[in-house]
Amino acid sequence: MSQTSLYFAAAIFALAVLHTFATKWFEHRAHRSPNHGGLWHLLGEVEVVFGLWALVLILGLWGLQGQKHAIDYLESCNFTEPLFVFAVMAIAATQPLLMAARRLVFLLARLAPGSSVVAAYFICLSVVPLLGSFITEPAAMTVAAILLRDRYFVDGVSTRFKYATLAVLLVNISIGGTLTPYAAPPVLMVASKWNWDISFMLATFGWKAALAVCVNALIVTARFRRELLAKVSDTPPAEVAMPAWVIVVHGLFLLATVIFSHHPVVFMGMFLFFLGFTAAYPRFQSPLLLRESLLVAFFLAGLVVIGGPQSWWLQPIIENLGPDSLFFGATGLTAITDNAALTYLGSLINGLSPEARYALVAGAVTGGGLTVIANAPNPAGFALLRERFDEGAISPLGLFRAALLPTLCAGASFYLL
Repeated sequence: MSQTSLYFAAAIFALAVLHTFATKWFEHRAHRSPNHGGLWHLLGEVEVVFGLWALVLILGLWGLQGQKHAIDYLESCNFTEPLFVFAVMAIAATQPLLMAARRLVFLLARLAPGSSVVAAYFICLSVVPLLGSFITEPAAMTVAAILLRDRYFVDGVSTRFKYATLAVLLVNISIGGTLTPYAAPPVLMVASKWNWDISFMLATFGWKAALAVCVNALIVTARFRRELLAKVSDTPPAEVAMPAWVIVVHGLFLLATVIFSHHPVVFMGMFLFFLGFTAAYPRFQSPLLLRESLLVAFFLAGLVVIGGPQSWWLQPIIENLGPDSLFFGATGLTAITDNAALTYLGSLINGLSPEARYALVAGAVTGGGLTVIANAPNPAGFALLRERFDEGAISPLGLFRAALLPTLCAGASFYLL
């Protein structure tokens, strides 16, 4: 790109970030101005923000450097992650897999002492995010968000409870995927180049992440224990009969999608077979979350398009920071840019020390719950939980404030231990 185009892309990125912080205001306008409510609601859809500004960027590149350059740039972008999140989110949100997840959560809750309502809440915010290290973070986010939405985001619970729960969920998903080298996008970007295998991840990141996940979940559970006991029913939702073989088939589709997550030609082909299976046995299915999954994929695709030209100013920042500064800098930068993009830029730097590599990745996952754009699975959580908030919108500033304490806990675990 020309220097002018790079400056233009940086300006578009800044406007897109500011737009994400204004979505709550747009949703409020949609309720106050019904005559143009559709437009305001569209601008208030956080999943639409980066896709909308990506269109502005491409049109601007077209005007600045011509049609060929704009199309060549689009074709150079890698949309594997948005496609994967679309497929895995739609599969993980199906009734058979959610039923299996509920049964696991309720089984563990019954084994725990005290109230099963409180125990199940703790498990949704601890065990399920840690499972993200094996089924991938987007799948874990989908399962946890739906379980929390259906049982705990009910009428009568406080707004403070909703924001605190969402914040802990986002932070714990971000750090909970670091037990393995393939589940967390910021780890995946560097694992192969830096030779980080599963034993390295467990010894260097995994146990620290597991500790922080459990502490965060314990704090928020203790904080809202009385509200949980008073507002949430202790009777689990009724379940329909579900043959074990249907759950197994869905599980195999999910497993195959995870295994081939780097090969969209494979996992999207399998996803089409999955759609055929759900159509053949509709009595065992609930409506697929195709709209929500597509919106999340649209958001991530827009982030790919806009984030690509930002390396000219991000990479020098990473290069010029020492390990300690890099840890805190990566945590802060993650709030305004995707953490996977941040670690990818770090992987391009030759001679980065082992201490700096650790600081970069640890900081990137630590800050993954501060904003919707900080971590790839976050838009999925927003899409699934948004309607349970006032006016159907989540305040970015409200989330940021709620996420500060769990982020500090995660940061202390990675930085001090």
